[in-house]
Amino acid sequence: MSASRPSGTTDELGPDEPGESGGSDLLAALLDGMDAALCAFDSDGVVTHWNREAERILGWTAAEAVGRHGFAGWAVRSADAEEVQARLMSAMHAPGRQVHEFALVTKDGGRVLVRTQSAAVRGPDGEPAGLYCAFSEVHAQIDLERSIALSEALFEDAAWGVVLIDADLRPAVVNAHAARALGIGRTSALGRPLGELLAQGVEELEAALTHVLAEGAPPAPAEMWVTVRTRESEKRRCWRSGFVRLASPLAEEPVPLGVGWLFQDVTEAKQGEQEAALLRFRTNQLHRAARAAAECEDPAEAATVHLDFALAGFADHALIDRAVPAPRSEASRGSEGEEAAAVRLVRLAATPAGAPGPSLLTGAAGLPVRYEPGHPALQCVERAGVVRADAGSVPEQRAREWALARQWPGDAVHALCAVLRSRGRTLGVVTFLRGSGRSRFERSDTAYAEDVAVRIAAALDLADAVREKQAPR
Repeated sequence: MSASRPSGTTDELGPDEPGESGGSDLLAALLDGMDAALCAFDSDGVVTHWNREAERILGWTAAEAVGRHGFAGWAVRSADAEEVQARLMSAMHAPGRQVHEFALVTKDGGRVLVRTQSAAVRGPDGEPAGLYCAFSEVHAQIDLERSIALSEALFEDAAWGVVLIDADLRPAVVNAHAARALGIGRTSALGRPLGELLAQGVEELEAALTHVLAEGAPPAPAEMWVTVRTRESEKRRCWRSGFVRLASPLAEEPVPLGVGWLFQDVTEAKQGEQEAALLRFRTNQLHRAARAAAECEDPAEAATVHLDFALAGFADHALIDRAVPAPRSEASRGSEGEEAAAVRLVRLAATPAGAPGPSLLTGAAGLPVRYEPGHPALQCVERAGVVRADAGSVPEQRAREWALARQWPGDAVHALCAVLRSRGRTLGVVTFLRGSGRSRFERSDTAYAEDVAVRIAAALDLADAVREKQAPR
């Protein structure tokens, strides 16, 4: 334990008045419990206090240190003793604290570089009665300063988001980058449930945080898709996230204080990777479909082969409607004498509506499909281009009615119609349909549908040519 030399200076640091032996014990306990080494000198430079941390660093016990005059002859080299003593004692007559660095000698003869903070201890009359000196090893102090500097840099200048999550899974500290990513102010996010900041992905994030609190940091970063709730709209983002468990260094056993969550927005890179992978897959499908279609004796069967290969990963249902000339009686339609060329479509092939399977050739009877005016397939033929249609955000029953009214399977909510053209002629339309479990068709899907339509149209055109050649004259 620490020791003190009974003197006037000692009285200033811890008075030995009657009935206050408990106060001396308390002072000794406080000194010994400090993380920093501490010693004190009276006005003559004699050591009056020496705590356990000072003993740990230098090896000298309190009994060996208290009562010595300065550090000369035991804690510093003789050549440095005068300079060290002068620098220490100068703190008694200087305002505030004095910070110095010098090498001290350990009991076993080694040397350790320490950083000291010294300040005067004043008596009742306000005059210097001694001084105290707190010191620590320089490398430990530098480590502490680096940790503090790192924390400040992370929360001010980091190019990635840093959020400290408390044990209740609520943000406790948010850096500037994370605040911008969340679309909210740094102070506004503090203490709020994550569900108020994220519209989607909250469950996955909270599960990861709970795991880190219980098990520790994962071995590798995790990529999480979240939807950020902002004032204007909701944005879907991919964040590459790393997690570290925070534990108190002051507790005897590790007590989780929360989780450090570091993340970086990799949305554009992930979308690029996904688009590249999708393009590779679709290119391979087109290649495989071409090789399989080349082995078909019937060109019409080759058309269904192209359709089946295109369906994988692209849509849930597909239809091929063949354009046939309309009778003259139906050729003149429209208002105010305008002549509109009537379009009739006959179902040529379709995927099974009930269970998955290969496309089936139909339409042997040549009966036209009962499409209402303005149907997306009819618009596609009239425009000789691509037409997209969606049921919209409606109840399931309304969506089913929307699909059935257009002669499509009842689970279809997204449609893409691509025209079939070959040798400058419109041969029909191919329709791809998606259910509610898929996203709507985007512009990137249009190019793929057009590629498939070109191959189907070529196969149908060849089928017509073969049929005409085989027809009796």
